[in-house]
Order: sequence, then structure tokens, then C-alpha cells
Amino acid sequence: MTVRLPLTVVTADGEGLADWTSCPLDARLREVAASGPYHFTEPLRDDWLDQPLRAFVTTRLTADQLDPATPLYTAKGHRLHARDLGAPEPPAGREATETGTVAERPDQLSESAATQSAYYMEVDRAASLLRAGLSVLVVCDKICVQHLAEHIVKKADRDAVIADDRPDDQPEPVAPDLQDLGARPGAAAPAQRQSLRARLLAAVEKAFYELTDKQVLVIKHLDLLAGGSESTLSNEARDLTEQLYEQSGRTLLGFSDPSLVLPEVLASRFAVRIRLEGTSRVVRHPVEGTPQPLERSLVLQREAARFRGFDKEDFYKFVAGLNPVVLREAMRYAYQETQGRDDVTVADLKEYIRTFKAQTSSNFEVPTHVTFDQIGGYDDVKKEIGRALRIIADTRELPEGDEQLSGELVPHGFIFHGDPGTGKTLFAKAIANQMVATIQVISGPEVTNKYVGESERHIRELFAEARRNAPSVIVFDEFDAIAASRSSWDDGGSRAGNAMVAQILTEMDGFRPDVQMLVIGTTNRLEIIDKALLRPSRFSTFHIPLPDPEARREIIKVHARRYRVDVTGLMEQLVEATSQWNGDEIRALFSEAYTGRQWEKIPADAERLGELVGRVQRNREKQQESTRGRL
Repeated sequence: MTVRLPLTVVTADGEGLADWTSCPLDARLREVAASGPYHFTEPLRDDWLDQPLRAFVTTRLTADQLDPATPLYTAKGHRLHARDLGAPEPPAGREATETGTVAERPDQLSESAATQSAYYMEVDRAASLLRAGLSVLVVCDKICVQHLAEHIVKKADRDAVIADDRPDDQPEPVAPDLQDLGARPGAAAPAQRQSLRARLLAAVEKAFYELTDKQVLVIKHLDLLAGGSESTLSNEARDLTEQLYEQSGRTLLGFSDPSLVLPEVLASRFAVRIRLEGTSRVVRHPVEGTPQPLERSLVLQREAARFRGFDKEDFYKFVAGLNPVVLREAMRYAYQETQGRDDVTVADLKEYIRTFKAQTSSNFEVPTHVTFDQIGGYDDVKKEIGRALRIIADTRELPEGDEQLSGELVPHGFIFHGDPGTGKTLFAKAIANQMVATIQVISGPEVTNKYVGESERHIRELFAEARRNAPSVIVFDEFDAIAASRSSWDDGGSRAGNAMVAQILTEMDGFRPDVQMLVIGTTNRLEIIDKALLRPSRFSTFHIPLPDPEARREIIKVHARRYRVDVTGLMEQLVEATSQWNGDEIRALFSEAYTGRQWEKIPADAERLGELVGRVQRNREKQQESTRGRL
């Protein structure tokens, strides 16, 4: 079954919609969009423009059906608002904003209401497709499935048949009495002897036979039923695929978590796929029903009042990757942690949200508090990194009409290359702290797996988790281990390496400008990194060389202050003596001096520093001799 793409076209009046309807279905979208005063609710993707109209499921609206502040786009990507096409303005006496009228923040908000508010456009789209008899696959976080299924089916005005693993007459399972378990070891209820997959599959089969043309079959756990890949379908997944295609005339609403792989043969059974990641900047207010900024709709009045400066902060960029349920959990966590305090600010809120993300993530964490001030020297590198971070932070301030450029301006990743020990990972941690981001540092070889497809799955899951924890930074140490130039050899190792590079390229090209995340690779061998990754639109490269005299002077100052070692009168001698040293070797010099003073009662004076410098020099000479001997 061909997957049709969702498209919403808007005109000033019904006459324009009639003209669109009369266009031949084999006409290209590029030609039709340019032939009249047609506007769209999102910028047209380049790969859509050459598709025929028959490739789209089109929703047709007139401007007066939209909120006047709804953003619209021309075929060339120029932005305007529904009011520019004649949508009625809000009543007098209400202050207008970019998203409509200002609404009071809600006093209470359930998880279900938050989900409905955050995904109202997607809920409306899915409902309209179901009404047209088209099956819809929604890819979203599992925690949102229950709420979305309820809202979509209700909006579609269809009867839902939910595939559940419990028959209607079977009560919720209860924990058996411990004494009974002792009396009958191994005893279990008949339904519990079957696997969850088997029970769900039986429920789907039963529901199919009872389904009528006016009903929608809801499969909330499609991913659990059909987990695997094209080459390794489970028996249950094969049976489910056969069932779904045998009943191809039935309308389905399926859900899949983005972290689980759904075989393409099964996903293709659905006419349209809708992917939900994070939360949009503009959502529907849960009380007034008008489009409002996220911080007006999903943050309670008392929560905003708790944190001083909340209304002056661009709050969205710190929660863009969170789905609405987790966003509400993060706000409750921050509110509870600051209970009884009067001096909390929005900066505290950001830090609590970052801590919450790290605590609920299996991989990402709050980085150690490394700042650029704690990295001595490298002023040119710091200046370039600072410029890139300002672009990331300020793209929302682009002039009207240039918003579509944000995806091209925001850097997606950095590659730090240079000799070992020059502080490449320190720069990554300083960047994460500057962004108030979570971070994961992972060694490149840790990603690789001997089983086919597992390495790519690991990379895919890393990026998915990074988006959920945005602002976030992924650091691939020894990046060359997974990003080496692709080979034309047909052996298994080359195929696996090529697949990992291709997966990284796919993830890098799927960045959303409003979800702040960076990918940083560190390597000593830039020359073997695949050329496709070195394009400016993917990774910007920064050379971190051995520190020059000025940089060594700054590094010595940083570590002398940190380890409380007095270098008065010794600075120039130390700068000269540490020529060709990397930053880690200089740090080790002061660390050793501190250790001797603290536990061995050796003064950290000029004599001691000279002794330690000499020891390092002798070790370096031995290493060089050993290397020459092997050559």
C-alpha cells in the first residue's frame, strides 16, 4: 500500500479551494502550488514538490476557519498569517500576540489535557484521516499513547474497538495471595501462561472479526507485537502482518514508540504516518482553546509565579524535546523541590529541569561544572565556539520572513581534532554547561555491535534520547572508530561501518532547529573521517593544537589556582619547561605536587616542581626511544 502524505492547503475563500480541487491528480505539487493564491500550514519540503497530487491526503481550509495568528507559508517559503488572508481579528479589549490573544495560565492541568493541548493539530489531522477511512500510524512516546488514542477517536466521531489483552468479562489481574503461592508452587492463571504478545495478537484477531465499516480498530502496542526488523520478524509479527493485510479494507489507528523498530512491511499497511517528537512552541490553550505559547498553556499560574523572571525568559528551548506528560512531571518536580523558598529564579528552574532530565534518563547526565574560564588559553577556539552557541540561542530572533533559514544557520555538530590530552572533552563539557544542557560522553567503539543492525539501532536510540533531553550534547570520543570513510569492500566489517556512517548522516539531517542539541566528535585522526560528515551543514571542525606559550601560561594559572600551588617567580620557567606538553600533562604536574604536599608532606615549591618536570621529560624521552625502536 502506498503511503500518502498529509498536506493542508489554505485559501482566502471557497472559490480558491474549488480551483485546487479541479486540478488533475497527476499534476506536480510544485506546479499547482505556484498556479494560484495557495498557502500551507507548514513549509513545503523539497522532496514533496515533485510529487503528484495523488500522493497527498489534502485537507482544504479557508482562512476564516483558522485563528488569525496561525502561520501560513507560500510555495516559496514566505511566511504570513491567516489574518493576512482575511481571518477575523480577535474581539476588542483582548491583547493580541503572535499566537493570538493572551490567555491566563491554567490553575489545574491533567496529563490528558496537556497532551490534547500540545498535539491538537496532529489530533485534528489524524481524526480527519480516520473519518476519510484511512488508516493512521502515530509514532510517539509510549507514555502519551493512552491520551492520544482517546482524543483522536473522539475527534473522529468514530466508535473505537481497542485491541486489549483482557476480554471484557475478565477483571484486572490482582496479585495472588502469598499463602496460595506457597501451597501451589508454579500455579498461574490461564491467561498469564501466555506471553503478552500472544494475548495481544489474539485480541487483535478477535477484534478484526467483530469490526464494522464504521468502527476504528485501535492497536496501542503495535511495536510490542511486531518488534524486530525486516529480516528477523517474530512469529507473532508475521501472523499480525498477515491479518492486517487480509483485512486491508478496515480502518486502523496504530501506535509505535520511536525507540522501537517497526518493520516497514507492517508500517506500510497504514496510509499515513504521523510522528510526534517533543512539544511545539505554540500549543492550544486547555481552557480558552486558542493557540498560545507553550509557557502560557502548559505551565500553571502558581508555577510561573514561583520562579522570578519566568516571563522574561525563552522557556521553550529548555523543554522543546519533552513530550507534554514528561514536561508536566518536570514542572511538578521543580515546584516541589523549591517548596518553601522565596529566592528562586528562572535560572533555578532551568537547573532543576536539567537535573530532572538526567535523573530520568538512562544515559544523559548533568556535566561537571566546567566553564570556558576554567580552560586556559585557546582564545581563538573559544571565540568561534561562542559565536556558534550565540547562533543556536538567537535563531528565534530572526527577522520575519527569514525564519525558514534557522535550520541552515544552526550548527548541528562540531569535530574537535588534535593531539591527545589537549582538552577536547573539556570543551564539550563547557559547551553543555553554557547551553544548560545534559550530556552523554560515549566512546566510539562502545557503539559497535557484532550483530547486524544493532550498531545503527544504538545510534538511533542515542539521538532519540538526546532529542527528548534537549538541550543536550552527545560526545563521541574516538569518533573515527564509527565515522571512518566508507569502503567499497564487500566484507561484513566494511558493511557495518558504512551502515553506521549512513545512520549518523540520517540523524544529522533530521535536526529540528527549535530542539537544541549538538553532536561533538573528538578524534586524533581527522583525515580518516568520512567526507560526507565534514560538510559545513553537518560538522564544523575545530583544531585543538598543543598549547602555545600564551596558552600554557593560562593553563598554568588555572591549575596553580585550583591546586593552590604558589608559582610566583616561576611562571616563565614553567612556560618554557612545558614546551610541547599538552594540557593534561600540565594538569598532572600540579596534581602530583598537591598529592605530595597533602599526603607525603613534600612542599610544593620550586624544587619539587623542577623534580616533577624532570620526571615527565625523562618519561617522554623513553617513550620516544621505544617508538623509534619499534619502527
